[in-house]
Amino acid sequence: MNVTQDLSFIALITNAHLIVQLIMALLLGISITSWTYIFRKMFAVRAARRQTVDFEKTFWAGGNLHALHQSAGSNREQGGALARIFEAGMGEFIKGKAAYAASREAMDLGAVLDGARRAMRAAFQREMDVLEAHLAFLASVGSVSPYIGLLGTVWGIMNAFRGLANVQQATLAAVAPGIAEALIATAIGLFAAIPAVVAYNRFSHDIDRLAIRFESFVEEFSNILQRQSR
Repeated sequence: MNVTQDLSFIALITNAHLIVQLIMALLLGISITSWTYIFRKMFAVRAARRQTVDFEKTFWAGGNLHALHQSAGSNREQGGALARIFEAGMGEFIKGKAAYAASREAMDLGAVLDGARRAMRAAFQREMDVLEAHLAFLASVGSVSPYIGLLGTVWGIMNAFRGLANVQQATLAAVAPGIAEALIATAIGLFAAIPAVVAYNRFSHDIDRLAIRFESFVEEFSNILQRQSR
């Protein structure tokens, strides 16, 4: 090695040891996958927030609940998570009332309301599973990627010093290119980890706020059903 050796970013990658190159390729694939999930999650959370606000405005406008239930059922995908939670609860409430009417028994209001609440809770869990999809992957990328990059750096530095075994006079110019090649692995690992950590924290905060709104709606809607059934 000499001081005139090409130390450009591309050259350092192509001249790196095979193991280091494989680690770089792994980190690059992780980073691409992470960014794909970040953009998909960003659009999904933004759409969920907008749909929630729109449905809340429609619901609290004081319209007919049966008409709103039919509208939510015919536009499940466009209505959003909160509309599907409402549809599940209202649908179960209507079925419960119909069952007691068909059996000609005195309606057990508590049982009907419990059924509606359980249906909304189940729908709530399904919606949260969808919103929280791939968050665990982002968390794993944020915690593991720096260590994967560090592994590549350690391996590259080890090979750089092993290459000095046949050199009579060890100089910084001789070992610098090998160390630079190795450090790129750590840089790529940090490039994959930092956006994943930031995105995970942001999405977790936004999804938690949506979950609070969903839970509040479940309780408020349960109270409305209870008042209307008296």
